[in-house]
Amino acid sequence: MKIAIGADHGGFLLKTELSQWLQEKGYQIQDYGAKQFCDSDDYPDFATPVGKAVAQGKTQRGIIICGSGVGACVAANKIRGVRACICHDTFSARQGVEHDNINVLCLGARIVGISLTKELVSAFLEAAFSGEERHRRRLEKVIKLEMDYCEGKN
Repeated sequence: MKIAIGADHGGFLLKTELSQWLQEKGYQIQDYGAKQFCDSDDYPDFATPVGKAVAQGKTQRGIIICGSGVGACVAANKIRGVRACICHDTFSARQGVEHDNINVLCLGARIVGISLTKELVSAFLEAAFSGEERHRRRLEKVIKLEMDYCEGKN
């Protein structure tokens, strides 16, 4: 599986360690930065290319890390086709994919350490959308809402 990953200064160290671990697990990593620590960088500069890579089908999933996960999540969800969620527990990381078909995991490096991050990422990457009728129905409503809003119908 090909994974897009990005982080600002708040998530830089966690991203570096996570990327190495993912590569050791056999995942293909597309790193959208930051490539070096810069305490004045901005999360949208990394959330945007990760989100676009996922939305355009260049990668199957994305992971964005900032200090809290909140800013990265807000930015990523502005991109049509992205369903990003902050998950700091394994139930949400797994169930978010199975029921809501999330495709970008947002993490807060100031909230989770590397051990929990590995558990969260494993749950996220190993899960698959259930395809159950109720989940498809709800997802179709979310996609319609996104399309209507982006086209100015709301």
